[in-house]
Amino acid sequence: MPLRRRLTIAFALAVGVSAVALAAGSYFVVRHNLLHDSVTSSARQTRKNLRLAPTYLPNTEDLLGAYRGVGGFDTVGKVGRQSFLSKFNLRVGDVPPALRRIVQGGRLGYQRESVNGTPYLVVGGPSGNAELYFFFSEQGLRHELSVLRNILLAGGGLLVLLAALAGALFAREALRPVARASEAAHSLAEGLLETRLPVEGRDEFGSWAQAFNEMASALETKISALSAAQARERRFTADVAHELRTPLTALVGEASLLREHLDRMPDQSRRPAELLIEDVGRLRRLVEDLMEISRLDAGVESVQPAATDLAAAVAAVMRARGWDGRVRLDAEKTIVTTDPRRLERIVSNLVGNALEHGGDGVAVRVGRDAERAFVEVADQGPGIPPEHLSHLFERFYKADPSRSGPGSGLGLAIAHENARLLGGEIQVWSEPGKGTRFTLRL
Repeated sequence: MPLRRRLTIAFALAVGVSAVALAAGSYFVVRHNLLHDSVTSSARQTRKNLRLAPTYLPNTEDLLGAYRGVGGFDTVGKVGRQSFLSKFNLRVGDVPPALRRIVQGGRLGYQRESVNGTPYLVVGGPSGNAELYFFFSEQGLRHELSVLRNILLAGGGLLVLLAALAGALFAREALRPVARASEAAHSLAEGLLETRLPVEGRDEFGSWAQAFNEMASALETKISALSAAQARERRFTADVAHELRTPLTALVGEASLLREHLDRMPDQSRRPAELLIEDVGRLRRLVEDLMEISRLDAGVESVQPAATDLAAAVAAVMRARGWDGRVRLDAEKTIVTTDPRRLERIVSNLVGNALEHGGDGVAVRVGRDAERAFVEVADQGPGIPPEHLSHLFERFYKADPSRSGPGSGLGLAIAHENARLLGGEIQVWSEPGKGTRFTLRL
């Protein structure tokens, strides 16, 4: 549930509980007072009636006539075995037995009783040898209490509705800075580093907005510095690779001439020449990788998608590099829309790594599973320790701390970037002693 709704409900509940408690307390206080006043006035009138009774008894008709002149009650009496009534729908049997016992004991008493749906306060007392009971109707009192209860309930409900409305307005105003901060945070996440919050007042939200603005300023400065440093690094890499191309081209040409004359060299000179030729080739591959990674960083590499049969493309890579005799290929026709040149770059890198580190037990599988098309390259080499798996696609990272391998440490990083450009990913699984498996998913 949103915080705004929770605040509204909490505010309405707090006011509602308070209103109910106040209304209930008021109702019961008023009810108690009205009932008490009814008893007091009825008892006072009963005492007057009892003092008047000996003047008319044993003539009950005259007594009832005198009581009618006073009004406000009905009378039920009993003298010996004779009973008399002032109202035909009342009888001695309507007098509560407990009250009769009190009166027969010579005391004044009262009890509430409902007769034929009409609530009465029945007050009785002795007068000589007579029992007199006076029925004071509380119909009006009950009606007033009912009206009061309905008014309190309606007022409480209205108060709860007003509290809910006030709570909603209060929550909206109170959470407005939070909403602005959320929008500002989303803007920052989208790269709008100049986003700031208005500082209104000196309360907690004002301090919060000021702290947010300071954080955003520091973040903007830091990201600008990092972006500038990254741009310098990319320019440096590109410039170094570019500057190396000219002398490297000369070195490659000279190494080619040197290779043609290896057979005519003395034995003591042949081995250094072979090492020189090998190092020049390694340097050429490193510069080519640096050039490619700099183009990927600069975002100038384009993707030219075309309908491609993965099985045929992978088989062509194996034949072009002379690996078809060393690699076991299990491929089914799988048509995807991708860039064949980048696909070739990825597959050649993965298979070349597998052959370099896993020997001849390399198997390549091409197909489509429930998710996407895939190219899986598995070897039976020594495997990769778990602590190295998360770093495999980092630039210049090598699991061998001596860094004595022939690779530049950029191959997997380039393959990863090319897979990203194709909208795919490369997954890796490895277990020491069992081998390694790279899976390109497109």
